[in-house]
Amino acid sequence: MFTGLITSVGRIAEVTPLGSQASHGKRVQLQVDPSWLQGVKLGESIAVSGACMTVVELQPGGFAFDISAESLARTTGLDVPGARVNLEQSVALSTKLGGHLVTGHVDGVGQVARFEPFGESWLLEVDAPAALGKFFAYKGSIVINGVSLTVNRVEDLPQHCRVSINLIPHTLQHTNLHQLREGSAVNLEIDLIARYVERMLGAPEGRKDV
Repeated sequence: MFTGLITSVGRIAEVTPLGSQASHGKRVQLQVDPSWLQGVKLGESIAVSGACMTVVELQPGGFAFDISAESLARTTGLDVPGARVNLEQSVALSTKLGGHLVTGHVDGVGQVARFEPFGESWLLEVDAPAALGKFFAYKGSIVINGVSLTVNRVEDLPQHCRVSINLIPHTLQHTNLHQLREGSAVNLEIDLIARYVERMLGAPEGRKDV
């Protein structure tokens, strides 16, 4: 589990195919501040721009994770050499929950429709897949590239759902969101509570597993 509070930004240093077939994944080497890696062990989970990945190698100033073909097909920006990625280590029971409960399971890829200054902050509008629209609500939570954010407006359009968010300068300075542009693809995760509410309300009557 994670909180959606980014604690470092890393850089993708190298991407190596794990095989020659389309079904093979890739090994991704990341560079990160060595001090951030203190205490990290092999096999631990780290959220990389919103996707939960397992540490398979540790080097001074970096680590590696393997990403499957399935995960590559359902995420964006995790296999681009030179790209900057948001990082968060998994939480302990004693961790202060400053964001919200985040699983690191990407539910879909959205596209930036608008990103511009708004007062002292920035207005970010993202077009999410229409199927995810029912999970977004005014003042509810959303995860974009691993960052826990608050929804300011939801607009259901014919082909997608548009979500509006206000980004304060601190968030832009400490994440990779400042690199977004109109048309940029972003990883999205819906609110964990909304996921279970939808399941409970949608289950047929008489089911005993909900």
